Amino acid sequence: MRGMLKTQRRLASEIFGVGEKKVWMDPSRFKEIKEAITHSDIEELIKKGFIIKRELVGQSRYRARLLHAKKKKGHKKGIGRRKGKKGARSNFGWVEKVRAQRSELYKQLSAGKIDKKDFRVFYKKIKGNSFHSVNHMRNYIENYKKGSL
Repeated sequence: MRGMLKTQRRLASEIFGVGEKKVWMDPSRFKEIKEAITHSDIEELIKKGFIIKRELVGQSRYRARLLHAKKKKGHKKGIGRRKGKKGARSNFGWVEKVRAQRSELYKQLSAGKIDKKDFRVFYKKIKGNSFHSVNHMRNYIENYKKGSL
């Protein structure tokens, strides 16, 4: 039956907007479906319920959720699962450093030690990881103001 109704299956899949495997045709209405050769004929059969679109089956997220829960608890983090260097697995050091540098930069701006133009330049340098620490940044700003850079 499946091979004989190839055109009807194709037309129905176009109407439904799904693949041909997702089209179900009532086997008891074989003759009526076989006689339907136009787009409008197939639409009539769909209205009557002789041709139905099968439900789409999604992919289960069970295993992904389970893995996420285990990782949250601290499991599955052994040496065999690790990729990258020790420092690359965490960005907490980076975040703390950048926050400290930015807060120092804001203090210098509010104190009037630097203007808005220089603030923007230094802000970008912080983002670009140009300074090792807050102290390094302070020294850089002092040298910048002196004109030795």
